[in-house]
Amino acid sequence: MSNASLLLSTPLILLPLCVQAATLTGLSFSHNDWEIACDNTGTCRAAGYQSDDDQLAVSVLLTRKAGPHEPVTGELTIGDYDNEEVLKKLPPVLNLSLRINGSNIGEVDVDKNDLAAELSGKQVTALLAALPGKSSIEWVAGEYRWHLSDKGAAAVLLKMDEFQGRIGTQGALIKKGSKGENAVLPPLPMPVVIAGAVAKPRPDDNKILTDQSNAMRDALRATKEADECSDLLEKEAADAELSVTRLTDSKLLASAHCWSGAYNSGYGYWVINATPPYQPVLVTNSGSEYNEGSITASHKGRGLGDCWSSESWTWDGKQFVYTESSSTGLCKLVTPGGAWSLPTLVTEIRRPPR
Repeated sequence: MSNASLLLSTPLILLPLCVQAATLTGLSFSHNDWEIACDNTGTCRAAGYQSDDDQLAVSVLLTRKAGPHEPVTGELTIGDYDNEEVLKKLPPVLNLSLRINGSNIGEVDVDKNDLAAELSGKQVTALLAALPGKSSIEWVAGEYRWHLSDKGAAAVLLKMDEFQGRIGTQGALIKKGSKGENAVLPPLPMPVVIAGAVAKPRPDDNKILTDQSNAMRDALRATKEADECSDLLEKEAADAELSVTRLTDSKLLASAHCWSGAYNSGYGYWVINATPPYQPVLVTNSGSEYNEGSITASHKGRGLGDCWSSESWTWDGKQFVYTESSSTGLCKLVTPGGAWSLPTLVTEIRRPPR
């Protein structure tokens, strides 16, 4: 069954004008052994993998920027998750032959240090022709064969055409037509976020938490999003973990542990007034870390750690702006930490001089 979701910027934070200029919403979609992520500049990245019953993991990434006549580029990566015995038997540089339905489409050299390589234009063209149908696609080195699944590829490539406005055009990957590409989605510039300076801690900041912690917890518990932070609600006032960090003369960042799962946990982060009334504004209830004006969230897709998602929020001097959202791809045992970077939200962050 397909799984599609549109990834929206957080409804809790209003983006500044420099971010609002790019209004394209990113797309994430997966079907069988393929997935796609399109970001807010219009660039789309489609990744395919081996079938679940194949022991040797492999993945291909097909990338296409928005705009007329943009080519599709391709990358290959060979899996190394629990494949140490196989990798030991291979030479330092693997000379892999791409074979599609038995035909040799050329070789690609893969260094064992990173197990990745770029595909030639000829190989990408052959893949795009074969993927929509039922095809045998494999990379071969001696006795070893890495099979790329075509299941789900047609649906994913159609999503790429749809997102970039190419359906019915001569440049479409799936539903080609006679129309030119002059009216396809143009590339959008990466939004720019000007990071704001963060105030230095004051000697009496610790006293603020000591004197006001219970009142701050009560203010956080009274917010409409409090039920998304179960630890804050369930624990007694004195037991609920709370920390504060100075942002400006009048604003603090409050943080509390919200939830724990089998292999992930989340912290809530709120911008509050330094003195009552605190008027907390939630940034996220799934944060992982705060560092010098940046909140990050990083979570495993499953306990094996072969797939992750990440987000970030950047302080602009007045509020935290949602500045990054991405995943590392499907949970396919390609490599620890995931095979690719598949963003749906990208920004350029310009930081103040130190």
